[in-house]
Amino acid sequence: MKKHIQIFNNTAELSQYFAALLVNGLENTPEGRFFSIALSGGSTPKTVFDYLANFYRDKIAWHKVKVFWSDERCVPPDSSESNYRMAKESLLDRVPIPASQVFRIQGEADPVKEAIRYVEIARQNLFVREGIPVFDLLMLGLGDDGHTASIFPHNRHLFYSESPFEVADHPLSGQKRITVTGNTINHAEAVVFIATGATKAEMVANVIKKRMGWEQLPAALVNPESGSLFWLLDERAAAEL
Repeated sequence: MKKHIQIFNNTAELSQYFAALLVNGLENTPEGRFFSIALSGGSTPKTVFDYLANFYRDKIAWHKVKVFWSDERCVPPDSSESNYRMAKESLLDRVPIPASQVFRIQGEADPVKEAIRYVEIARQNLFVREGIPVFDLLMLGLGDDGHTASIFPHNRHLFYSESPFEVADHPLSGQKRITVTGNTINHAEAVVFIATGATKAEMVANVIKKRMGWEQLPAALVNPESGSLFWLLDERAAAEL
């Protein structure tokens, strides 16, 4: 695994770096093959998506991109809590990407059946290695409790699931979610953590420095076997490194 820790002055610089990763990935994608990306939710990814739509609408070969999600809340696609809706409004509706290449997690469906369906969608549309679908770029966020995607400390066992996607639940609200699992995360060609703000500083340091108790943090288990791990941080999130 190759680890890269990048610290930026602001989210615009962070977004620019992410855009460069996307451009480079597409440039290195063989002709006739798609570049696959799994998106995450959250306020900082929304800022990144807005940046891509504003400045890279005509600079990225969107027709070569296949879009998936790292996780999704079990809500309808028009819900304000939907990761799909956020990405659709901030990015997908604003760039020329074919609708047939956007594969949303159907949050309104039965969670167990949807997790099974989404596994098959991933396997049908991605290169599969050792039974695991391989994403070219997989975005992740970092929760204040050390969770990533929708793998929380209380359901850390999901990280080790043999299934590429599983049903998870939020530790406080009990809300059902569909989440990518650890095998799939660690089979990705590139995993990109994005974390900004002072509230993330302690957990960023806990994960990256492997402070006491790090084994209990799902985010600390991310270790792409043959790919690259990127940490994109602003100065406040990197304050304790």
